[in-house]
Amino acid sequence: MLKLFQGARPLKRASALRDSFAGITLAAMNIPQAIGYTTIAGMPVVTGLYSLLLPLVAFATFGSSRFLVVSADSATAAIFAGGVSGMAPMASPRYVALAGAVALLTSGFLLLARLFKLGFIADFLPQTVLAGFLTGVGFQVGIAVLGQMLGLQILAHRTIWQFTEVVQKLPEVHIPTLLIAVTAVVGLLLLERFGRRAPGAIIAVVGAIVASRIWNFAGHGIAVIGPVAGGLPHFGFPAVGWRDISPLIPVALSCCIMIITQSAATARFYATRHQQQLDENMDLTGIAAANAVAGLSGTFVVNGSPTQTAMVESAGAQSQVAQLATAVTVALVLLFLTKPLQYLPQCVLGALVFVIAIRLLRFQSLAAIRRESPGEFALAMLTAAVVVTAGVEQGILLAMILSLFRVVRHSYHPHTGVMIPNKDGSWNLQSVSPDTMTEPGLVMYRFGATLFYANANRFAEEVNTLVGNESPSPVRWLIVDAEAITHLDYSAARVVQKLQMNLTNRGVQFGFARMPWGLKADFARHHLAETTDSSRIFNRLHDALSAFDNWQRQSQ
Repeated sequence: MLKLFQGARPLKRASALRDSFAGITLAAMNIPQAIGYTTIAGMPVVTGLYSLLLPLVAFATFGSSRFLVVSADSATAAIFAGGVSGMAPMASPRYVALAGAVALLTSGFLLLARLFKLGFIADFLPQTVLAGFLTGVGFQVGIAVLGQMLGLQILAHRTIWQFTEVVQKLPEVHIPTLLIAVTAVVGLLLLERFGRRAPGAIIAVVGAIVASRIWNFAGHGIAVIGPVAGGLPHFGFPAVGWRDISPLIPVALSCCIMIITQSAATARFYATRHQQQLDENMDLTGIAAANAVAGLSGTFVVNGSPTQTAMVESAGAQSQVAQLATAVTVALVLLFLTKPLQYLPQCVLGALVFVIAIRLLRFQSLAAIRRESPGEFALAMLTAAVVVTAGVEQGILLAMILSLFRVVRHSYHPHTGVMIPNKDGSWNLQSVSPDTMTEPGLVMYRFGATLFYANANRFAEEVNTLVGNESPSPVRWLIVDAEAITHLDYSAARVVQKLQMNLTNRGVQFGFARMPWGLKADFARHHLAETTDSSRIFNRLHDALSAFDNWQRQSQ
């Protein structure tokens, strides 16, 4: 049963007034940013305003997060533009129709994810690879608006060719356009650094509109966005055919994965920060509803935005009432205030997007990853490179594949070694070799992963290597430290069973220490408990060590 307006209840007068004022503040900060996202998406300017209207209402109605803002976002805008830009001219009626179709398909995939409880997909994009992905998106978005900021017409669609074309056309740069763009970027960065509570985006937009109107920027060759359609959006299905759907499915799937990942991470962060309950399945329903109304109201894919969520929190909001107030404010702007937007210079719009791109760059995070985990840093950089050279869809797919490959690789090739006791009671791990023993006649072998079909032979090979010692003190006991072996599948069980028989035939006592409950259940299910001597199963490593010492004394 759906619980409507979960993120807005309980509704009290004082808190509702506070959140309403916060919503008006959010609208003032967010309208210029949403307009900037239309540049990334290649959509008409007014569609950025549409993304702050019905999608916000839909998520407030069906979602659970009290803070998450679901509207236009740079990552999904880049994914959409990268997948659709070759199918129709940007900002054309057909392009807008394709954008609506992608939003509706994304909504359908999100509902399927909700139905099958696939929110766990978010866990397959770790922060390390996501940092590389977002950095790649930052470079892609920043390069895409360079032409707009320099007054150049750039025809290429791929990031590398766009940058190449910009470099080739540098002698043609329109100096007044460049000066305005640089002024806007510097002003935005300074306000962000020294006046964090100041609405830098709205100041830049209003100032540029006033200056453009007074000094007739358009008459001096400075491109402006031109007339913006006013009024509320029309509601209806996008005009696309069945043949258009097939190439849009991969784009929608990529958007869906990014939405699940980014929205879940953002909602979790703020729910934890404010000690609030979060229903991730409800949020999937809310985001699906938001994308459905986005597709039906003529805008593009929407996502849970970290930057906009941070904005609404900084404005003092504590519930979805703020987002509802933002939607009302945007509706008023659409009805009465779109005419001044026609004077907005395109280079200022490009500057807004360029600053957004700078925020996406994760250089500090990447530096920290490099210091702590060079392997993960390499994966993050490879992901960023693929986003820039091949596209956002390919980048997000590679990010997931590389993340899964890293997990599988760790399970296939886990940390293993022989446990060596220290005088203080702690243990060291030494690499596996025929001459390595815990003490003469005893090997305590640690295997650092679940045992399954792919790594079971490695387990058996290393055990056989350890007991193959031909020194004067051959191995008599081999105890497996099973603390990390949480599961055992059928294939691995057969390998362990055969290993038990071989070791018994060679006169080696085979046992286990620190077995998790799950592993004990697997031993019983695969009938290994019947062939394993219960006196060779120990709760602690030191218990196994003491038992071996007692066995030695009794054997002498």
